[in-house]
Formats: sequence, structure tokens, C-alpha cells
Amino acid sequence: MKTYQLVGIGNAVVDVISHGDDAFLAENGIEKGIMQLVDRDRSEALFAAMRDRVQAPGGSVANTIAGAGALGLQTAFIGRVADDELGHFYADAMNEDGVDFVNPPVPNGELPTSRSMIFVSPDGERSMNTYLGISAELSSQDVPSDVAGRAGIMFLEGYLFDKDKGKAAFLEAARDCRKGGGRVGISLSDPFCVDRHRTDFLSLIEHEMDFVIGNEEEIQSLFQSDHIDDALVLTAALCPLVVCTRSGEGVSVMEGTVRTDVPVQRIDPVDTTGAGDQFAAGFLFGMATGRDVETCARMGVVCAHEVIGHVGPRPDANVLELLRAEGLV
Repeated sequence: MKTYQLVGIGNAVVDVISHGDDAFLAENGIEKGIMQLVDRDRSEALFAAMRDRVQAPGGSVANTIAGAGALGLQTAFIGRVADDELGHFYADAMNEDGVDFVNPPVPNGELPTSRSMIFVSPDGERSMNTYLGISAELSSQDVPSDVAGRAGIMFLEGYLFDKDKGKAAFLEAARDCRKGGGRVGISLSDPFCVDRHRTDFLSLIEHEMDFVIGNEEEIQSLFQSDHIDDALVLTAALCPLVVCTRSGEGVSVMEGTVRTDVPVQRIDPVDTTGAGDQFAAGFLFGMATGRDVETCARMGVVCAHEVIGHVGPRPDANVLELLRAEGLV
């Protein structure tokens, strides 16, 4: 039976990426710079409106797991796809990226494979319109206990909290992982996700998680605080390790009462899609290979820097070589 250094659980979403300026977004009623959930009819209309489509396997935690796999970790991803064209594309693409996609496509499902229509503006901002489809139906039955129980680190996607069976799958997987001696963490996903599930997230972070990764808005949203310093201290009182990305302000890590700040080099992004996901990939690679938190954060910054330099949420370059060039491996 295989042991994995890193296992992710999340939405298995095919990203469909195209360009759209502000006028195009306004014309199609697309709110700029955020992730919106859309229904099936709206997803088909937006898909038809896309001009220069590029298709790629996506999903926030799936992107992280693929990035960590590209760095050389033994990785697996638990997610749900339909037995349709996009579902087979997704499973095959994950396996080709070196990630074990452990769930076979679900046959004869009423719901199709999930997809996110991502419109990239000239300023690099991305506007995501996500149809969750079958991936939102993930339940405990989709989580093989032998995979969860043999994971060194497990990373969970906050978006799955939108359904009770997703929550149940989370808790079971987390407990299996910790029982096997692994560490478990959560990606907060987005501030709206935190707003919807604040009480559950706070309870989960306090009682079930070894680490939490989020951006400034997400961490502040946990405690409805306008001050990131206060929010970090409050979150760190619940969880042993809190990792907060702060865009151009760098990264702040709380390990108990000890705070570590790592700066970033500001650049104009080509496409910010996947920046947080690839930061997490670098950070978790560092954790899995026994680095201190400052080195983990610096690794995450290198991975995020690479991905915002091109279109798409996963690395194009050999990121391990980039880490070597920075003296991090």
C-alpha cells in the first residue's frame, strides 16, 4: 500500500481560461476579481461567450497538490468527477502531472464534471465563475481510509464545507490522517466561504487542524477584524501554525506566539490565477521535507512568483530549479 507525503481533498474542477477586458465583463454581467458560483445554464452561456479557451485541470487544493507533485513529493488527490469528457480529461491530466487521482469517474451521474470559467483581465486580475457540478457531492464514501490514514500531510479545501456530507468527509479524513500520525491543515478558500462557515471553521481549526493557510482577507474574516495583526494572534491561539499571504506585503507566519514575516518582490502579474495555491504548494513542500517555517514561506513565495508570470494556475517552469537557484534546496 502506498504512503503519500501530501494528500489533498477538494473540488475537482476543470479550469476554462480566456481573456476578457472590463467592457466584456460588464457586458456579460461578470463581477471582476472574485469567484462566483453559477448554475448549469449560466455556466453554459459563459462557456459559449469565451473566445480563446484554454482548458486545464484546476480546483484550488488540486492546484496545490499538483504544484507539490511537480516539486517531487509523493502526492494524491481525492475528488469527484463524472464519467464524461471533462471528467476523463481531469483524471488523466492529474495522473500525467504525477498526482495519483484516487477516485474513478462516477458513471451515469445526473451532474456533469465541475468547471470554472476564468476571465483574465489585461491587468492580470481573474474573475472566476464556477459551476460545482458533481464535485460538490463529495462524501465520506469518496475518501479511501487507506489513503487518508497513510498521508504525512493532508490539505483540505474550505469550499467543500458548503454541504454537510463534504464536512463529514473532511472530519473523517482528518481523523484518519491524524490517527496515522499525519498533520492536517485547511485552505480557507475565500472570504465569502469563511463568512458562510465562520463558526464551523473556528471549531475545526481549534479542534481538528494542525495548520491553516489563508490570505489577509480570509484570516481577518475568521474574527471579523479589520486588523490583520489582531486576527493573526487570535487565530494562532486556536491553531499551532497559521500562514497568511498578504499580496505585495509578503507572508506572515504565526507558530504559537512567534511571528515570522517574509517579504516578496513586487512584480506586475500576467495572471494571478493560482498564486495562493502555488504558494501553498511551496510551503507544504517545505513542511513535508522538514524545513523551518521561514524557509517554507520563502519556498512558497518562489512558487507563487513563478505562477503569476504566465497564464494558468500551475507551474510552467521547473520550480525545483528555481528553489535551487535561491539556495532553498
